[in-house]
Parts: sequence; C-alpha cells; structure tokens
Amino acid sequence: MEPLTTFRRGRYTFDVDDSGGTGTLVVLLHGFPQSRSMWHGLTPALTAAGYRVVAPDQRGYSPGASPLARRDYTLTTLADDVIGLVDAVGTDRFHVVGHDWGGAVAWQLGAAHADRVLSANVMSTPHPRAMIKSLVTSTQLLKSWYMLAFQPPWLAERFLASPFGQNRLRTDLAATGMAPDQVEESLRLLASPSGRTMLNWYRALPLSPGGGPGKVTVPTLYLYGAKDFALGRKAAEGTAEFVTGPYRFEILENAGHWMIDTDQGEVTASILDHLASIQP
Repeated sequence: MEPLTTFRRGRYTFDVDDSGGTGTLVVLLHGFPQSRSMWHGLTPALTAAGYRVVAPDQRGYSPGASPLARRDYTLTTLADDVIGLVDAVGTDRFHVVGHDWGGAVAWQLGAAHADRVLSANVMSTPHPRAMIKSLVTSTQLLKSWYMLAFQPPWLAERFLASPFGQNRLRTDLAATGMAPDQVEESLRLLASPSGRTMLNWYRALPLSPGGGPGKVTVPTLYLYGAKDFALGRKAAEGTAEFVTGPYRFEILENAGHWMIDTDQGEVTASILDHLASIQP
C-alpha cells in the first residue's frame, strides 16, 4: 500500500508518518508537548517485525487540524480522529500505542472502539477514571498542579513561548529525562501557533462526559515508570479496576515519564512481546 503523508477528517488535514506495507497496522500516538517525531526510535523495531506503522501529529499539533475551541478536543473526538486515520489507511483493525495524552486516547479507543482495536499499549498514563479517583486518595492532585495552571486562556501559552518560559521548560524537560532533540522539538512547538491549541487538550478536560472512557475490554499492556514526576503510582495501580480484558501491568523501576527516551530497549521489547501475543 502507498504510504500516507497526510489524511483528512472532515475539514481538517493531519500530518502523518507512514511506513507503508501490508502488515498489521500499529498506530503510534504522541503526548504533550511532543510530536510524531518522538517515535523515531520505536518505529524501526516495529517495521522490522513486519508491522505497518503510522504516527500522526494529533489534533492541535498538525497545522491543518488545529481548531481553537476547547470543545473540539474531547477524548471522544480525539479517538474519532484515530479511527479516521485507520479508515484512510484502508484497514479494519489495528494496535494502538500511546504515551502521555496519546495514552489517554488509547484508553478511549480500547473502551469505545473494541471492535476495531486489537490491543491497547499505554505508556505512563493511567486510565482516566483511575486518575480521577487518585486525586482524592493520593498526592496526585499536587503532581497535577500544571493542569489547573493551563486552564486560563492565553496565560500559559504566552509563558511557555516566552524566553523565560522556554529556558525553564528546557531545564525541566532535560532534568526529567527527555532526549535533547525532543526537548528542542517541544520548545519549537510551544513557541509556534500550535502552542495554544496543544493546551486545549487540558482545557477540554471538564467537558469529558462521566470522567472519561469506560472499562477497556481489549488486550492491554500498561507500562509505568516508577520515577514518573507527573503521574503517581496510586493511579497506575488502580488502573486494573478499569480493564476487563487480558491485562499486563509492568512497572519499570528505573524509568520516569519519558521512558521511550530513557528506557527504549525495555519499552520496545515489552511492546513487541505484547503485540506478538495478539492474533489479528
């Protein structure tokens, strides 16, 4: 099959990397504040194993798919974007791998589109309902202070695009393990027009019905870094309550939030092993 460079959903055009080929489809979903370039280390291993790999710049990150209204960034809408991508590829079922906010979309896909999803593979992000539950049963609310700081319009994007904000973020991202090239890519995005629409993922949180997706019935792998600065262990351990399908929960004791950079070999091995265990 001819590789895609973009795909359209309604009036929006999304940028995408596509390895091409006829293998079982794997969709890679980046998180905040990154782009599809975060997957450059994982993609070759997946293609070498025979998979077709597509990695989009998601809504708010692709210049041609960046609506300004926060209502356009609910998890339902974001998951529907992925279904639109899979339809554009021309296949029915697929594996999804997501990190950070991409992980939240993977949870939504596993709950709402179980007829399409072969497996959900989530890095860092707990199930959204486990996350909400942990806000009142752990220190997660303190870890999530930035989500509240991102709510007022204009303030956060101006700070993150300012010289002071850029220098502060460069220091913080590097200190928590993000690879240098990814730090600079994240800073570029936040200083660009995407800096505002990327934050709409956070600003749409109050609009998610019922606190997020329901229980996930598809085979699921959840990789959690024990040194994650943003997401606490309570929510990670509580995620099992919201998965009724076959479930693997793996704690990477030496990994933090940016595990694809710091523990790429271990992450890649776990994902490949999980994908290989699923019959298309």
